[in-house]
Amino acid sequence: MKIAIGNDHVGYNLKLHLSEYLKQKGYDLENFGCDSEESCDYPVFAKKVAEAVASGRCDLGILICGTGVGISIAANKVKGIRAVVCSEPYSARLARQHNDANILAFGARVIGPAIAEMIVDEFLNAKFEGGRHQKRVDLISQMENE
Repeated sequence: MKIAIGNDHVGYNLKLHLSEYLKQKGYDLENFGCDSEESCDYPVFAKKVAEAVASGRCDLGILICGTGVGISIAANKVKGIRAVVCSEPYSARLARQHNDANILAFGARVIGPAIAEMIVDEFLNAKFEGGRHQKRVDLISQMENE
């Protein structure tokens, strides 16, 4: 599985931690984030990750900013993206299973490295269940096309 990862300056250190963690687990990562703590604009990196996921270049994405909120809002502007902010593992799993979320976002000012690992594991290991949930995802897609 190929994962697109992106961040702003606030998410830089957590990105470094998660990148190493995910590489050790055998994931192929593509870095679309900034590579320093120098102030930058999160929408730029959200767009890069979202386009990589929407195009199929990457299977899923991870975005990190201060809260996860701004970067997820920006990612959700790209057609075909269902980015979700999660600060605990249960929501991350259900976002994949029920909503077919394709980008996980969280805040480096909200969670620490250990919780981030748990959230990422739940998100990446969960699979979309389809069934009754497919109709709802289809309705979201229809809204995008209006």
